[in-house]
Amino acid sequence: MVQRLCYRRQNTYNTKSNKRRLVKTPGNKLVYLHRNKMGRVPRCAATKQKLHGIKPARPGEKSRIAKKHRTISRPYGGVLCCRAVQNKILRAYLQEEMKNVKKYLQAKKKK
Repeated sequence: MVQRLCYRRQNTYNTKSNKRRLVKTPGNKLVYLHRNKMGRVPRCAATKQKLHGIKPARPGEKSRIAKKHRTISRPYGGVLCCRAVQNKILRAYLQEEMKNVKKYLQAKKKK
């Protein structure tokens, strides 16, 4: 006869937060072991790509892991991917160049 299983927590519905797996105990009984939700890899705010080098973790777990697993050592480390940072730097540089060109043209016009 098949052994009946019962939930080990109060929630008895098959929801996202109530995932479980079957485990056989040393006493040869089958029991449910509750799983935690999977963590997500953060995504780039600009390009929506997954950020490399950052561990996937749940928010509560993320506060407990080491800082080197939470961020990357560059500007906008855990927020933007390398391509987005590159574009941001290039855009800032070009804006500065535009200002310099405007100043140059205005000075040339006054002469």
